[in-house]
Amino acid sequence: MKGKILEVARRIFGEYGFHGTTTRMIAQEIGIDISTLYYHWGEKGDLYEAVILDIYEDLRTKLIEIEQIVHGKSLSTRMDTAIEMMTDYLFLSPEICNLILFRYFTRTRQPSNLDFRVPEFISEIAFSMGIAKDRKHLPLDIRMRMLAMMNQIYNFVAGQNFFMDLLKTTREDYVQNVKDTLKFILIPAFAQYERAGKHHDGNGDAGTMGEGDGKKEETAP
Repeated sequence: MKGKILEVARRIFGEYGFHGTTTRMIAQEIGIDISTLYYHWGEKGDLYEAVILDIYEDLRTKLIEIEQIVHGKSLSTRMDTAIEMMTDYLFLSPEICNLILFRYFTRTRQPSNLDFRVPEFISEIAFSMGIAKDRKHLPLDIRMRMLAMMNQIYNFVAGQNFFMDLLKTTREDYVQNVKDTLKFILIPAFAQYERAGKHHDGNGDAGTMGEGDGKKEETAP
């Protein structure tokens, strides 16, 4: 039951945010008495914190999976694979993007451990994609680029219903075009960044951009 409550709470918090969600809404969705919810999770703030930590762990697991697949590949291949896998994953769990964006832009009186883990999470993304070699010492320029990349994905996923209606397209075509658009924007941008020699190895020195560096990138004729 505790896991079921967390699953439903994750979806409802993702749809309505912290302030728009009540514990009664969650209990009614599951079909339990509200006292059962309090027994397992305590107050709404405690349940919300558990949801935030749950999505953080899910994202971290996915990033480890990506890291294992793209390790040693060229930059363009790493980016292509990471965009494919992360986009598919987030479209299957859109509440993750909604919760992150709610956290960014909506003030709550409920503090969250996620706020303190955001820098760590950004480093995990950079490391999993082979863009950084050191998880603990990430230069500001790389952190900004990671934020820009992930925010594009979050917005495409969180806004999918609005954008699909605006573009008069199906979900299947929308998802594919999101991937194509992200690759069109991000892969050349990171390749240019790599060629400019602006990457750092985590100690403040200019370096390469991951394990696949030194390999000549294939370009379209």
